[in-house]
Amino acid sequence: MKINGPLGEFFELSILEAKDSKNIESPIDSGLSILWFQDNQSEIKVDGIIYHFLKNDILFLTEFHKVEVAKIGLIKFIQFNRSFFCIINHDQDVGCKGLLFFGASNVSRIKIPLKEIRKFESFWKMFLLELEENDKFQIDMIQTMLKRYIILCTRVYKLQKEFINESETDLIREFNFLVEQHFSSKHKVSDYASLLNKSPKTLSNIFRKQSVKTPLQFIQDRKMLEARRLLGYSDLQIQEIGYRVGYDDIQSFSRFFKNQTGHSPLSYRLNVSGK
Repeated sequence: MKINGPLGEFFELSILEAKDSKNIESPIDSGLSILWFQDNQSEIKVDGIIYHFLKNDILFLTEFHKVEVAKIGLIKFIQFNRSFFCIINHDQDVGCKGLLFFGASNVSRIKIPLKEIRKFESFWKMFLLELEENDKFQIDMIQTMLKRYIILCTRVYKLQKEFINESETDLIREFNFLVEQHFSSKHKVSDYASLLNKSPKTLSNIFRKQSVKTPLQFIQDRKMLEARRLLGYSDLQIQEIGYRVGYDDIQSFSRFFKNQTGHSPLSYRLNVSGK
């Protein structure tokens, strides 16, 4: 079931089976997707890496992820675009920017705790009921419900990542989002510390408390993610790909890529993506 608003708003709620793989692999423009897995049968390649999903796992995707379905069972699928609900404009309300969506490099996923399953199921039923309505309040109602649904997902994410200090978590979220925006031009921790009005040492200390990765690893991981995407899903020359992730010469890019993966960019393209 889906609705299209007068200003290009889009919201879809559906249950996907194996025959519906294209719905996952072909995201809408400025779209975000939430996949709630209903069994233990799903394998999905995201940006060249295969992930296995179990029942009550939830995966969060943006239009920028490159997705290939290896196999899926049943998935409860939500997809909407920025015109329907912009998580960036509503970040003060939902707090998911840089966590569920637009993180620096990680594929964001959660496992629904047993005690929360009834809440998620209730939201799904409420979405279905509201989609059957056809009045001027329908879009507003679904937007409000979607906001609450995202807040619930964000709470679970923070709990499972053991994020305790809210102000430090917000700083990490903002760092992740800034890396997403500037990874091709800003490569030093000090670049982002300056944007956040923090010292590099303060930033590193916060990450040490809240994460297994350093800020520099987040930056490098985001560059690697883009390199893998472009090597696997574009026909750009390797030198151009290196330039897009911040390297002026192919030797520097090849050295960086091989240090991270153990493969040269060319062998990755040939062996992993088949190009």
